[in-house]
Amino acid sequence: MQLGIESLTLPNGESVELEIVRHPGGAAVVALDERQHVCLLRQYRHASGGWLWELPAGKLEAHEGPLATAKRELLEEAGIEADQWQTLGDILVTPGFCDEVIHLFVARGLTLLAAQPEAHEVIEIHWLPFDEALAQVYNGTLRDAKTMLGLTLAEKHLRR
Repeated sequence: MQLGIESLTLPNGESVELEIVRHPGGAAVVALDERQHVCLLRQYRHASGGWLWELPAGKLEAHEGPLATAKRELLEEAGIEADQWQTLGDILVTPGFCDEVIHLFVARGLTLLAAQPEAHEVIEIHWLPFDEALAQVYNGTLRDAKTMLGLTLAEKHLRR
């Protein structure tokens, strides 16, 4: 990641300096088991003031594509491998100052293994019925943008 000041001329001819965060991007996973339960992580996030409910997700490494990142993060954070993967598309999270793109996936055909979180990750693994997790998007319990969008896009995908 890089934080910098970029000078440019806007389409309206105005010259400005903008603070921009250049980010390699990330991937997030809606992991669904055979009972239609989804894996959600309760993770401590200092920057947001405490605990958040999130999908398993993480930053793309230089040598990885989005699907490889999704597979790695699902295993590391939740201890899950999956046989079936489908893309839900990608999202811009904060385009006003950051170029981060998060790639969203649905994973099925799950095998549960041991999670391997990094030392800085404080994570609890939970399984919720998909409809209950989706209800938490709409009642304000879930506030993380990638999780909210991942679940709502997965709902459309699942209802087809």
